[in-house]
Amino acid sequence: MELPRIVENSPLARLARLKLAAPNVAMVLGNSIHLSGVSREQFLRDPFWIAHEMEHIRQFARHGRLGFLVRYLRDWARHGYYQIPFEIEARAAAERDAHLYAQGRPLPTAAERHRGAGQ
Repeated sequence: MELPRIVENSPLARLARLKLAAPNVAMVLGNSIHLSGVSREQFLRDPFWIAHEMEHIRQFARHGRLGFLVRYLRDWARHGYYQIPFEIEARAAAERDAHLYAQGRPLPTAAERHRGAGQ
């Protein structure tokens, strides 16, 4: 399965990382995954994380850039980060789709997986 463009050391992801007070962040903008605090190689080792971000890419495609961003920010203000419907969908997609990104390797254990903000 072909992955989108991955941007390491993204200033936009760095802002998100600071806002979330998280050690590392992957965030989607359009059809790109932006990383801060994590390398491309580290990100690609976790198929659950990849599946989570790929769901955000599908959400962007469904709602459009403006539609996605407006809903995301509105729901963050209303519900808090962890309860944003797009984040709930992405966490479900991670569980459902991780095997698609494992590249024949065993799935990481719970202890080996990336822990997202608020978890």
